[in-house]
Amino acid sequence: MQALIEGILKFQAEAFPVRSDLFKHLATTQHPGTLFITCSDSRVVPELLTQQEPGELFVIRNAGNIVPSYSPHPGGVSATVEYAVAVLGVTDIVICGHSDCGAMTAIAQCKCLDHLPAVSGWLQHSESAKVINESRTHANDAARLSSMVRENVIAQLANIQTHPSVRLAQEKGALNLHGWVYDIETGSVNALDSDQRSFKSLAEHPRTCAVRGKAAEAA
Repeated sequence: MQALIEGILKFQAEAFPVRSDLFKHLATTQHPGTLFITCSDSRVVPELLTQQEPGELFVIRNAGNIVPSYSPHPGGVSATVEYAVAVLGVTDIVICGHSDCGAMTAIAQCKCLDHLPAVSGWLQHSESAKVINESRTHANDAARLSSMVRENVIAQLANIQTHPSVRLAQEKGALNLHGWVYDIETGSVNALDSDQRSFKSLAEHPRTCAVRGKAAEAA
């Protein structure tokens, strides 16, 4: 806790004064352009990764960067997605997986999670990705995990499109979806090219990787 307290004092003394006008503006309003959905992993820091300022990202974090399909009993993720799209009017949603993901490792290695019933139940939302990943041949455990991370991003992109707010915004051409995988060791990000159903370096293909609604596709 001492490190956190010292960090707050440093923020108040050094970081806050530099951005005082920004925080004064943000005190009564927010207009983030992107909903960023990623893992709770402490090594993944959305604002650092994307170099965004406060107020620019609306963030959801949970184990495995999961978005449950829409249901009659929506939870916190569903409510946050709906608020971001229908109220804040975000124009982009990024679902970002990452290397060495503990949640995806548990799935890829079929680890017993009987002692973690809440985690086990939560990871059921990645079942479709698990089935697809297990149907393929992998060179080694590392390749199996890497594939699982990518398939999970694809699965969650499918899940989020079952949410009415997302589908309505896509049909209006007002919302694009993006699937990313962040490599912790190298800092690289690969993005899903939905047309080719493959991941490409975001640095090399910055504009080709988005999942668009019908109206956007026709435009």
